[in-house]
Amino acid sequence: MLRALRRAKDRRRHANGEYGWLFHPYTGDELVAIDCETTGVDTRTAEPVSIAAVKVRGDRVLASESLDLRLRRPASLTGDSICVHGLRGIDLDDGESPGEALAKLLEFIGNRPLLGWHLDFDLAILNRQLRPLFGFELPNTGIDVAQLYHRQLRRSAMDPDPTTIRFDTVAEILGVPVMGRNTALGDAVTTALMYLKLERGTMQARREA
Repeated sequence: MLRALRRAKDRRRHANGEYGWLFHPYTGDELVAIDCETTGVDTRTAEPVSIAAVKVRGDRVLASESLDLRLRRPASLTGDSICVHGLRGIDLDDGESPGEALAKLLEFIGNRPLLGWHLDFDLAILNRQLRPLFGFELPNTGIDVAQLYHRQLRRSAMDPDPTTIRFDTVAEILGVPVMGRNTALGDAVTTALMYLKLERGTMQARREA
């Protein structure tokens, strides 16, 4: 409810501005899968070190139509987060400023619906950067692929086991290759492939014997 109210307020404020078109209803046939690699898991303090997005059209992931951005080294980068995403300070020396990266992201995704694995996490990270720089949050509709998988399990009369709703596990169950795990672009592509498998209705849940 609060998100919807903020979105309506942003729409009124920016309707005639440079980014007013982002608030228009989308009428096309594409989705965009997004992913962020960050300096932590607390959305109140974590900062993005890489952002990626890839388009989905029909039953195809358009890997050739993707965005893969590295940002300048944030102050919150630590050894623990480097162990996850593998991006060291030196790897981010030529990274883009948050403003530059987010402007490119907005141009790429437009007003298309978004896909994500635990999408709310990525949106929280991005919106915390967007609000002070652009004056609004992402208005796009979204589909959380983890929640989509959970709903399909429930509809199949299987009791969802929270421990199995993990990125790598679900990819394996769906027969989807994990593309560059813990890289923003790899995770975005894998998320898009999982979404297509779920939408095709070919999910075949397996239980351990």
